[in-house]
Amino acid sequence: ALHEGHVVSAQELTVLLQPVFTQNSRNLILFLQDTLSVDDFTYLSESYGNKNPFQNQVNKLFINLLQEILQSSPSSLVLPAVDCKATRDLLSFLQASEDWKLTNVTDLDVSHLEVNTSKPNLVVVQLRPLLSQLTEFVKLYMFLFIDKIIGRLTMDLQERGIHFSVIYTAVRPSRISRRTDVVWELRRQLMATEEEDNLSYPPLNVTTGNGTCILFYASNFSLNANSSVLIDLTNATFVTQTVDTSSSTCSDFNRTLSLKYTEPVNKISSLEIRFLMTNKFYGGSARNWFTLDSVEIIQDGEKFAKFNVSVISAPAEYSFHCQLVGTSNLYPARLIPSNNEAKNWDVFISRLQIQGFNIENNQFSYASDCTGFFSPGIWMGLVTSIILLWILTYGIHMIMQLTTNSRFDDPKGPALSVPQTE
Repeated sequence: ALHEGHVVSAQELTVLLQPVFTQNSRNLILFLQDTLSVDDFTYLSESYGNKNPFQNQVNKLFINLLQEILQSSPSSLVLPAVDCKATRDLLSFLQASEDWKLTNVTDLDVSHLEVNTSKPNLVVVQLRPLLSQLTEFVKLYMFLFIDKIIGRLTMDLQERGIHFSVIYTAVRPSRISRRTDVVWELRRQLMATEEEDNLSYPPLNVTTGNGTCILFYASNFSLNANSSVLIDLTNATFVTQTVDTSSSTCSDFNRTLSLKYTEPVNKISSLEIRFLMTNKFYGGSARNWFTLDSVEIIQDGEKFAKFNVSVISAPAEYSFHCQLVGTSNLYPARLIPSNNEAKNWDVFISRLQIQGFNIENNQFSYASDCTGFFSPGIWMGLVTSIILLWILTYGIHMIMQLTTNSRFDDPKGPALSVPQTE
C-alpha cells in the first residue's frame, strides 16, 4: 500500500514489473503516449456520460478500480504516480531486461500483428500525441479513437488465445493536481516535480573557437526504421550526451548539426543525423532569416535518407520552437521524404527547440513558434463577425429602400384613385 501522492521511482517500478518477467507467458504490449494522467480517465469518464471514451475491457477494469478507490477514500485523495524519468526510460529498461522479440506497430496496423509465442514478445504501439492546446471536447474524441485501437489489439490477441500483459503509459503527465482541498505542501511538491522534469537536462550545444554556434533541445527524439526498429535517441543526445558532434560545421551563412551514434540499437552499428541550416537575407522583410532546409539520416555509412523540411524558419536572431516535428501528416512541422530511402524512416521529435545563429550567453533566444497566429478560435470569431456584419449591412440596405406615399386619401373628399402604373 502506497500513501497518497507517492511518486514511484525507477527502482520501485522495476520491482512492480517483476511478475511480467516471471510468468509463463511473457508477451508484453506497451501502449506509449506522449502525455497521460489519471485525471484523464476519471474526468472524461464522469463528465460526458454516455460518451465515455473508455469502453474496452482494459480501460474499463482500470476505471472501475479507480472509482472504487475514490469512493472508499474518507478524505481528499491524490493517487500514486510513476516518476516521469522512469517512464521515459521504460522502453530501454524493458529491452535490456529480457531477450524480447521487439515489434513496433503504428496505431493503424494492429490488425496485421503477428505474434510468435515460442519466445517473449514486446509489442510497442506508439499512440497519437495529445496536444496540450486541444480542448476537452476534442480530447474526448481523441481518446475514443485511442480506446478503439487498444480494444482492437487486445480483442484480437484474446481471440487467438494469446496470453499477454498490458502497460498503458506516457512519457510525461498531462496535468497535475490543482484541487483546493489538496494540502499546499503536496501541491508545491507536485508542481516542483513537473518543473524539474521540464528542465531535467540542458540543451545540446556545439561550440567552436568563438563560442556556442548551435543549440538543440527536444523532450523526445525518436526514430523508427522500417516500421520495426524503434530508436530512442533522447538519453544519448541530451542526458548522457554520448553523441559525437565533432563533424558539425559552423560558418556565417551555413551550419550543419551532425549527430553520430555508435550502435544505437542492436541491428544498426552506426547512425548519423544531420540538420542543415542556412542564414539568408530576404528583401521582403528586410532582414536575415534562419531556416532548417533539410534533415539527413545515414545508416551504417551506406543508406542515405533525406527529408525536406516545411515551416521551420525564424528571424536570424531568434530560435525556433515547435511542439511536434516529424514525418506524420498530423504534425505542425513536417519532414517530407525526398528520396526512396527516406520512406523507410519515421521521425518523431517533441518540444523541439533549435538555434543556429546569433547565440548569446549559451542560451536560446526568443523563440518563434510553429503555431500560426490565427488559431481555429480566431478564425471562427472572424467568420462569425463577417456573417453578422453582412446581415447588418443587408438590413440597413433594405431599410434605406423603403419609400413613403406621395399622396394620401382625404376622408372628406372622393376616394383616392391610384393607377396601376404607379
